[in-house]
Amino acid sequence: MPLDLETPALLMDLEVVERNLTHMAERAKSLGVALRPHVKTHKCLELGKRQVARGAAGITVSTLVEAEAFATAGFTDITWAFPLDPTHLPHARRLKDKSGATLRVVVDDLATAKALRRSGLHAWLKVDCGYHRAGVDPESAYALEVAKELGEERGVFFDGILSHSGHAYRTTNRDEAAEVAESERLVMVRFGQRLATVGIPVRGISVGSTPAMAAVRDLTGVTEARPGNYVFYDRTMVLIGACRPTDVGVTVLATVVSHQPGASHFIVDAGALALSKDPGPGHGNLPQAMGAVQGHPELTVATLSQEHGLIRAASPADLDGRFRVGERLEIVPNHSCLTVAHFDVYHVLRGGRVVERWPIARGR
Repeated sequence: MPLDLETPALLMDLEVVERNLTHMAERAKSLGVALRPHVKTHKCLELGKRQVARGAAGITVSTLVEAEAFATAGFTDITWAFPLDPTHLPHARRLKDKSGATLRVVVDDLATAKALRRSGLHAWLKVDCGYHRAGVDPESAYALEVAKELGEERGVFFDGILSHSGHAYRTTNRDEAAEVAESERLVMVRFGQRLATVGIPVRGISVGSTPAMAAVRDLTGVTEARPGNYVFYDRTMVLIGACRPTDVGVTVLATVVSHQPGASHFIVDAGALALSKDPGPGHGNLPQAMGAVQGHPELTVATLSQEHGLIRAASPADLDGRFRVGERLEIVPNHSCLTVAHFDVYHVLRGGRVVERWPIARGR
């Protein structure tokens, strides 16, 4: 554990991360799909380059800030996987024209689909595969209407249909996640067939989430997958069986700043603005906490204030003479994507030593 860093600090174990990158690249290849990783998890050019080097067909981003950063760095095939609205269209077009990159946007609204005419952009039709957050209902007449508008390709390129199995994060084991993944596949393949029967060509079917990709058994009919969290995983992924504890690639280094005599808790300097307030799993038999303390299963990250993290033990006896002010701990985040978004830099570890510092491309 590096002891000379000012805390809170974001640590990345590069050996673990490289293993994760290789494993998912090989898994996508074995399933017969292209891999388009979602870089919102890491927001890091160095990691994006490593994903492309392992065969990624392009990248996925969640904001135009991310799209700008990666396009400027030379990434040429980018899907902005967030519902486009007409007010963001001018920015998207400027980015495409300035960078020369292929920018693929996501649409689930008819008026926005019409606004894309003559934009020169590529477009995916967002489909609700069961997550019920965004996307057209694949059984609806409206879905056909939006698909028809895009499929006529009046100055826009229709890439196909896209979904996100975010509900796989609510599962409690790999079998449940595999069921979500198969349901997503069936919804998307059947919708693609429905579009084909009315003369709307579907060039691609894009799916994905990390827990679904970790568990899926068959992706017949799908052309690409977009997992993101797999680069680091996190406590949530461990609890639902998507990975092993040794696969988690980022932790937050924190310092004990208050520990009162006789108390059954102490305070560290990693609060909500370091870890986020994602509570992690809280259903079934999975414990709910704000994070885990690496190497200390007897401790719970119980609550978070803006800068304070309260770590609790079962009783004061469990803390007797331990975890004094100034001591360092590594906290495993519930949600690595949200945790990373609070930091400006990774402290990159190899063999437990900081070997590099990589910037995080975040912003509004």
